[in-house]
Amino acid sequence: MKFIAIKTADGSITGNISFYCKILHVTRQGFYKYLANKDRPWKYQALANAMLDIHSEDEYNDTYGRVRMHQALILRHPEGINIPSERTIYRVMEQIGLSHRPNHKPHGITKADRESHKSEDLLKRNFQSDVPLTKCVTDITEIKASDGKLYVSAIFDCFDSAVLGISIGTNMQASLCVDMLDNAIMAYPDLKGAIVHSDRGAQYTSQTYRDVVIKHSIIQSMNSAGGRCHDNARCESMWARMKSELFYGRYDTKKFTKSELKVKIWRYFMSYWNNRRICSTNGGLPPLVKRRKYYTYHEEIA
Repeated sequence: MKFIAIKTADGSITGNISFYCKILHVTRQGFYKYLANKDRPWKYQALANAMLDIHSEDEYNDTYGRVRMHQALILRHPEGINIPSERTIYRVMEQIGLSHRPNHKPHGITKADRESHKSEDLLKRNFQSDVPLTKCVTDITEIKASDGKLYVSAIFDCFDSAVLGISIGTNMQASLCVDMLDNAIMAYPDLKGAIVHSDRGAQYTSQTYRDVVIKHSIIQSMNSAGGRCHDNARCESMWARMKSELFYGRYDTKKFTKSELKVKIWRYFMSYWNNRRICSTNGGLPPLVKRRKYYTYHEEIA
């Protein structure tokens, strides 16, 4: 339509309109409708501006799709804007170039130790929890740096997906998981007595890890026999989101040192993920926002 408008001086050169409409398979009626509306303000301009503001608030918000963008708008309540359906959100995002299509899936790296003592699978793929600090998942992931590899061990609360503790090191021995659990207990003493689920990697079946589990009164749970990856799917999905949002299409990790990547990973989880990232499983609330609402509600009714 814009091409025809240019070639016909916005319809003033009437002799050429039929020719261009025929070539481009456009009706004259459609062309004149375009002329009538082309200078009108876009009815979704205010909405688009609000979405662009959300997009620019954090470096990692450019990974928001229609669902999380819709939830972010609901959470922020932009003044004077009626929030439309997710379908409309998607169309507007496409028009302003905010569409996101993740294309990487990380794979697990821990290896099962078939000879070591195993714990039962207490979760049985039920990763839902109505109370904080009662059901958690943990795992290790690998990040390649310019000067070697980093291994990240984290524990996530099934209640709100919050990162309760994290440890980043240059090996994936049991000590990495011990440090992660110690950090979590230091930040959240009430974690004692919680179920902590992992895969059957040698780190989690080691006596070193089991000793610290017992010390902190943690109830250990592991994937079922056979090491099915879906038994710890919640944690695998956390790593997938982290790598998609923090690295893929944004940074080549091999161009950063291990020290530089440590800072990025720590800030991503402990600052952005826990406090500002829209989490769809929380109804659009960042993890610690949901947690504060939970405790505030229970204090009020106590």
